[in-house]
Amino acid sequence: MPITVIPTALPDVKIIEPRVFEDARGYFFESFNARDFASQIGVHGEFVQDNQSRSAQGVVRGLHYQIEHAQGKLVRVVQGEVFDVAVDLRRGSPTFGKWVGVTLSAANHRHLWVPPGFAHGFVTVSPVAEMLYKTTDYWYPEHERTLLWNDSAIGIEWPDVGSPILAPKDAAGKTLAEAQTYE
Repeated sequence: MPITVIPTALPDVKIIEPRVFEDARGYFFESFNARDFASQIGVHGEFVQDNQSRSAQGVVRGLHYQIEHAQGKLVRVVQGEVFDVAVDLRRGSPTFGKWVGVTLSAANHRHLWVPPGFAHGFVTVSPVAEMLYKTTDYWYPEHERTLLWNDSAIGIEWPDVGSPILAPKDAAGKTLAEAQTYE
């Protein structure tokens, strides 16, 4: 198979390692294949939007989610390195409020599948990082919510990047106790 699926501490969140073909010219890999994604991860939806972000070292983005039109996200880094995080916000889940973090980089080619019902965010650990996201639903700003990135009740162990750089909406995120969550 062209991908290897690695489980995480949150069973629905998956690390995907594509098979990379390297030689003196460079490398090639399939970054997405709907058939493999459906058969190996169990996701049978379609992606409707692609996003790209560029962030400087120390930038924290997130933890974002949409309370309606929840998005599944397939995330990867094409330049640099980030520490990428998913938090389960499904109240009925045995892993509600738990998190998982993964290093994604241009060098390791890893992708992270973050299913609907999870908040997502990252911190840039390299001088700059560019990320690509495939999403299963469109962005609806009126439904976007932000979970506080450093909520002690969640206890994410972020890498030390000095003073984090945050957008106002991320600095004003809600704690898990205050946040709207999924039933």
